[in-house]
Order: sequence, then structure tokens, then C-alpha cells
Amino acid sequence: MQHANVKVLALALVVAGLVPQAYAADRDLDCKLRFSLSGWSALYQHAEGSGTITCANGQTIPVHISAKGGGLTVGKSHIENGTGKFTDVHSVNDILGRYAQGEMHVGLVKSGTAQVLTKGSVSLALAGAGEGVDIGIVIGEFSITRE
Repeated sequence: MQHANVKVLALALVVAGLVPQAYAADRDLDCKLRFSLSGWSALYQHAEGSGTITCANGQTIPVHISAKGGGLTVGKSHIENGTGKFTDVHSVNDILGRYAQGEMHVGLVKSGTAQVLTKGSVSLALAGAGEGVDIGIVIGEFSITRE
């Protein structure tokens, strides 16, 4: 009988040790993006750049960024030191991939962006300022891949 109690106690300790890990894996991970982006548009928009994703758990990933889309748009712009904040991230791998993008922009000499992108349940709020001349409305795709 005591041998069975020891087994039950050992099993209970193992399960109790797994519960905090399972809870931690289910919590949101705080991750941010710093980026630079350059692009042009003439009915079709194309922009490329690079950035770094930094998460609260210490992970840092250099990334390549591209934005492609179409709409009523024309111009050329460059953004330096842009920022982004991700929501509903459980793993760094949740961040990588393609986000739906809808953008309205106007800029003369000073250019900028502020938009929210989505990829499933993950959202990315972007903000940045730079230089350029651009105006338009674009619907497209914003991609983040490992460098």
C-alpha cells in the first residue's frame, strides 16, 4: 500500500511541475519590431527593408520585411527607425509570415506610416516617420521572414 502511495505522490509532483510550464507557454509573449523600409508605388506598391524583433524572453531575430500591394497610389518613401508591437504572440514563430495590409498614406517631404496589420490572431501595430512624396490607398501584403 505504501509503495502505491509513493507512486501516486511521485506522479502528482511530476504533474505539478508541468502545470507552470503549460501556463507559461499559453501566456502572451511581449515582442517588438524595429525596422527601416524603402519603397515606391505607381498603382502597384513595393517596399523592402530590414529589422530586428526583440522579445521579453530574450530572443532577438534579424528579419527581412517586404510590402507589396495595389491600389490608387503613387510615390516614393523611406522610413528609418520604425517601430512595431505585436499582440497575441505565444512563440516567436507566430510572428513570421504574411500579414494582411490596408493602408492610406499622404506625405510631402516628410512621410510616415501608422497602421495595424493582422495574421490570424496575431496583430502588428506599426509606426514610423521618414522622407518621401507619396499619396494613395493600398491593399496588399506585409511579410516578415528571418534574415
